Amino acid sequence: MIYDIMIIGSGMAGMTAALYAKRNNKSVLLIEKESIGGQIASSPKVENYPTIPAMSGMDLSAKVFEQIEDYVEFDLDTVVSLVKEDGVFIAKTEYGTEHRALSVIIANGVKHRKLNLPNEEKFLGNGISFCAVCDGAFYKGEDVLLIGDANTALQYALLLSDLCKSVRVCTLFDKFFADEIYVNALKNRENVTVVHNLASINYLGDDVLTGVEFKNTQTGEIVRYDCKGVFVAIGQIPDNKAFANLADLDKMGYFIADETCRTRTEGLFVAGDTRTKSYRQLTTAAADGANAALAACDYILKLKK
Repeated sequence: MIYDIMIIGSGMAGMTAALYAKRNNKSVLLIEKESIGGQIASSPKVENYPTIPAMSGMDLSAKVFEQIEDYVEFDLDTVVSLVKEDGVFIAKTEYGTEHRALSVIIANGVKHRKLNLPNEEKFLGNGISFCAVCDGAFYKGEDVLLIGDANTALQYALLLSDLCKSVRVCTLFDKFFADEIYVNALKNRENVTVVHNLASINYLGDDVLTGVEFKNTQTGEIVRYDCKGVFVAIGQIPDNKAFANLADLDKMGYFIADETCRTRTEGLFVAGDTRTKSYRQLTTAAADGANAALAACDYILKLKK
């Protein structure tokens, strides 16, 4: 079978794309390598999605999937290669399956870069967070740590300083790698403390996070800072190399595409956190999914003419 649209990834961008594609009466195959929802599914509470005051990320993902599950084909597998031959895209999967489609939307997201410390998995969503916009309000009036040194980290620190009792910013090197405007703004926050030259070595606590242990890279001293929450902002990891034959990547590995979600290959679109963009949020992923699906529908309409 040749589907109208093949969607790789079932996070918010991918599922929104599937919803819009089906409303345009297109046949859709949705391929997911792990589980529906993407990153947001692991969030304990979502409070920044319109019309929903509060809901777990898993419940939100399940509700969106309910809107599309009866109308799309779903395959739990990993796409390892994608080519275009005679106007048709052919995707090969890890389990040896081949899928064909007239158009493809890649919405495979990214993963937050972790510190890979002991107890990290244990405290994810229970003291460790990767998004201050999503989870900062849970720590209102508390003492928190922020680990990171670039623009996103400092933006998070500034946001947290408006919510939390104190914010301790810990960096691995002896300086920030952020725009001067953020560095200067941080210096003017009375409840923000900056400590450089710290290598994270352990998360502390039993059932809940109570602090983080560091080693000073200059002196070798071991220091421990108490906190109710730690925000890790050391970057994200895209996984787009398997598709570099059809779409251009920037130096970080993100697909080069704007709000039109188009790539250099006709009929191939990218949506959500996987592409170059200023803000990676739940709502911007949904917007990308809609844009990519509508663009794919236009492409198919022209193709069939």
